[in-house]
Amino acid sequence: MMPTVMHLDYSGFKTLLLAVALPPAPFLLLAAWGGWRLHRRRRAGGWLLAVALAGIWLSGTEAAAELLIRASGRPPMLTPEAAQALRGQPGGAVLVLGGGVRQLAPEYGAGAPSPITSERLAYGVWLARRTGWPLGFSGGIGWTATELKQAESVTVGRVAAQDYGLPLRWAEGSSRDTRENAIHTLPLLAADGVKQVILVTHDMHMRRALRAFEGEAARLGIRLLPAPVGVREDGMGSFDDWCPSVTGFARVRYVVYETLAWWAGR
Repeated sequence: MMPTVMHLDYSGFKTLLLAVALPPAPFLLLAAWGGWRLHRRRRAGGWLLAVALAGIWLSGTEAAAELLIRASGRPPMLTPEAAQALRGQPGGAVLVLGGGVRQLAPEYGAGAPSPITSERLAYGVWLARRTGWPLGFSGGIGWTATELKQAESVTVGRVAAQDYGLPLRWAEGSSRDTRENAIHTLPLLAADGVKQVILVTHDMHMRRALRAFEGEAARLGIRLLPAPVGVREDGMGSFDDWCPSVTGFARVRYVVYETLAWWAGR
């Protein structure tokens, strides 16, 4: 009988790589190395352990996330006044980029947007109502979302219509990553005469999203207006910002994830 061979495709490799690369895994490995050196009475073991423990602490803080965001370059915000000034201008659209959905939320008896997607959608709806521009969404089944049976756009389209009373004008559901968001969605908008697009995604993701969208937008004659969501007014000014929290841990992991994706060109 032939032994079973585990096939590691791109999604499986990506999941494994992220499990090792995202905090706190690197600091746990560093702590294990420092502990081993201490046990072997090797020099620098204590320093390695101290650095690892400090890294584990900081990787759960809002302050560390804010420092990383500022280091990578914070995108400009679209102020409420600037959004209101767009009202009445023709050829505009608000485009929300997907950030994941739950296949089934038992409390709803249906799929539901992830917290990231929910935050983006809420801001997109707010902008659409301020500007009077139609709302679009781009999101299919991501490379690692192997449990999904239908595109993100299906779930988000239902929520936008039922919960917000604002049906999507465009719902792109074939893209698997940010580059494909741009490739598959902008031609749809251009075909409907759209010349200006408010691009809605998180501040941590905006730099990578703009890199993916700018080339395609220029080719189609579309002007991009970045509208990052999740921006912190300060993020480092209080004692709580330097203490670990669930929110801080999630934000640090997201910043590191976006940095890795930027380097990988995805």
